[in-house]
Amino acid sequence: MAITAPRGTQDFLPEQTADWQILEAKIREICSLYGFGEIRTPMFESTELFLRGIGETTDVVTKEMYTFNDRGGRSMTLRPENTASVVRAFLEHKLYGEQKVHKLYYMGPMFRHDRPQAGRYRQFTQFGVEEIGSKDPAVDSEIIAMAFQLFRELGLNDLILHLNSVGCPKCRPVYRQKLLDFFADKKDQLCDDCNERLEKNPLRVLDCKEDGEKMMKMGVPLITDNLCDDCREHFDKVQAYLTSIGIPFELDPRLVRGLDYYTNTAFEIMYAPLGAQSTVCGGGRYDGLIEEIGGPSTPGIGFAIGMERLLLTLKEQGLLPPVNAKKPVFIVALGDAARAKAFVLQQDLRARGFYAEIDLLGRSMKGQMKSANKLDAEYTVIIGEDELAKGEAQVRNMATKEQISVPLDGIVAYMETQKKG
Repeated sequence: MAITAPRGTQDFLPEQTADWQILEAKIREICSLYGFGEIRTPMFESTELFLRGIGETTDVVTKEMYTFNDRGGRSMTLRPENTASVVRAFLEHKLYGEQKVHKLYYMGPMFRHDRPQAGRYRQFTQFGVEEIGSKDPAVDSEIIAMAFQLFRELGLNDLILHLNSVGCPKCRPVYRQKLLDFFADKKDQLCDDCNERLEKNPLRVLDCKEDGEKMMKMGVPLITDNLCDDCREHFDKVQAYLTSIGIPFELDPRLVRGLDYYTNTAFEIMYAPLGAQSTVCGGGRYDGLIEEIGGPSTPGIGFAIGMERLLLTLKEQGLLPPVNAKKPVFIVALGDAARAKAFVLQQDLRARGFYAEIDLLGRSMKGQMKSANKLDAEYTVIIGEDELAKGEAQVRNMATKEQISVPLDGIVAYMETQKKG
């Protein structure tokens, strides 16, 4: 029986990784414009980090994590997301001692035992940013603007921002109690998951895919009607900043981050042509997370984007640019002596920045020319016994079919003149 890739994973062949490289290059370009530096964290961490950093009642922790005991009996987990890992690194390396705003981004694989579907996998890749050290609402607006600029430069223009505030430890407990009071005599109208969430984490009842719309019609209390003065001022300023730079948004009172350390801004960016599954980016402020993991009280905010889903969207919308592959110089060699010379010439060309290839399958001249055409070679250099005897080669421009004789020791210099021309 043939061994295949595990369910929910995939291989990316060279023609596919070329698209990945285009997307990764655009991400790095945008990150540099906003002053973000790349951080790379381990792909597995102590399970405790995710229990504390994501929350023991979340679906990710209870249903989706890949957890195992290592040979020392320690519980380890393949990272299901990267914010907790970034915060752990922030604390471990004592970055909080530097009085500045830390702007960090990451790209890498995450792991969740979820039901595989289009654009969603058990090993998937996320791009995300974390901006740590400032409570200023301008920071919230800055990272949203960063995501919008990335999407727009990729060609995704029909975007809408869904925006909400989830309050703070001062006003959220009051709102939490209002939710409990509201649902006290309505539990029979909720799904099983919502009844379980109501006991552990009432805010998460609002984002139920099954009952969410029904709750709104029932007149459920809204967090935005229960914000304290500080949270209201923060939320108003975020909206004012976004309006000032032309980012469209809709207030979405069902958009929540249910854990206690999430505060204030929560957002998702939707791309309308995707229909029901239109979310391409999600994020929020987590001013209590660093303290929850054991560090000093430090504000932070971030977002994450699933890169497989984004690539699928770009492909479906015809927005992936053609790959500008470098065209090779193909050296056709006839006979052992010519082949030895071709091998040296190939390396000389590569050393000067040229993509160069020789035949590696012992083909005839006709077969080697077919290989040159298949690779879309820009030039072929033909070396046979006669050429070796004369100390020269035939150089053919494959586009114009023009062919000239060039001294063997002058081929690299000739190619350089053609490049400049």
